[in-house]
Amino acid sequence: MLHPSYSDLMKVINSEVEQGETPVVNSRYSIVLATAKRARQIISRQMKGDEAAKAITKPLSKAVSELNEGKIKVLPEEAEATEMPEETVTVAEE
Repeated sequence: MLHPSYSDLMKVINSEVEQGETPVVNSRYSIVLATAKRARQIISRQMKGDEAAKAITKPLSKAVSELNEGKIKVLPEEAEATEMPEETVTVAEE
């Protein structure tokens, strides 16, 4: 079993969505896409020589952990046009 589970991650990511609004993520695919994008951001920072990014934790494990802790904000894909901080990841709507 995966820890945290997909449903736990979806609850964390959608926790800021008001009742009646469309959730940011509503499928496992969206969770996988968001964690993969964040893992690539972490790898990119490591390749640039960012000392803070060089950690023992694997990039995908770190990405899942950050999502679960609410450190990363997931936005719909149309929000990607503006300049966003490193702590955001965009996902396409299904």
